Amino acid sequence: MGWHDGCIRCMVGVPVASVIATVLCFAGVALFCGCGHEALSGTEKLIETYFSKNYQEYEYLIHVVNAFQYAIYGIAIFFFLFGILLLAEGFYTTTAIKHILGEFKPQAIKGGLISTFVGVTYAVTILWILIFACSAVPVYIYFNTWVTCQSIAVPAKTSAGISNLCADARMYGVLPWNSFPGKVCGTSLLAICKTSEFQMTFHLFIAAFVGAGATLVALLTYMIGASFNYAVLRVTGRSDRKF
Repeated sequence: MGWHDGCIRCMVGVPVASVIATVLCFAGVALFCGCGHEALSGTEKLIETYFSKNYQEYEYLIHVVNAFQYAIYGIAIFFFLFGILLLAEGFYTTTAIKHILGEFKPQAIKGGLISTFVGVTYAVTILWILIFACSAVPVYIYFNTWVTCQSIAVPAKTSAGISNLCADARMYGVLPWNSFPGKVCGTSLLAICKTSEFQMTFHLFIAAFVGAGATLVALLTYMIGASFNYAVLRVTGRSDRKF
C-alpha cells in the first residue's frame, strides 16, 4: 500500500463528529471555566464594594464563590480526560481504524464499551444541563441590573422615579435581608453600571453561559454518535459505521 492510499484510509477512519464534538467540548469548557472563574471574582468585588460594608454579611458568599471556583478546576480536569476518552472511543469504533489496527478485541467487549460510554455520557449530560441552567442565573441578574440602568439613563423609558429604580442583591439571595445597604438606587446604580468592573463581569458571565451551551451541544453530539454506533453494532454485529 502506497503512502497516498494509506493517508486516504486514515482520513476515512477519522470520526469527524467525535473530533468536532471534542474541539467544541474543550473550547466550551475552557470558556466556561475561565470566564466563570473571573466573573465570580468580579461579583465578589462588586458586592463588597457597593452593596455591603460588613464582611460578616457577605462572608458566606465568599465561601460559596471559593467553592465554585474550586469546582471549576475539577470540571476542567474531568472534561479534559473525558473528552480524550470519548474521542478515543470514536476512533476505536470506526471500520477503517479496525481494519488498520486489526481485530484485537471481541465484539462483545466492544459493544459493552460503547454502551458504557453511552450511559456515562447520558449521566454527565443530565448533570451538565443543571449547570447550564445555573449559569443562566447570573446572566439574568446582571441583565436585569443593566436594563434598570438603561431606564435610569433614559428616564423617558419608565414612568417610575429614578430614585425608585434599584438593584437589590438581597432579593436574589446573594446577601441576607439584614444587609446594609443591600441595594443601590438611582444615579448611584447608574454609576456602578458604567464601571469597567460591572461591564467586564457581565460579559464574562455571558461568555461562561455560551461556553456551557457549547459544552452541552458537544455532549449531545457524543451521545448521539455513541448511540448510533451501538445501534449499528447490535444490528449488524460489527462496527461498520464512522462517528
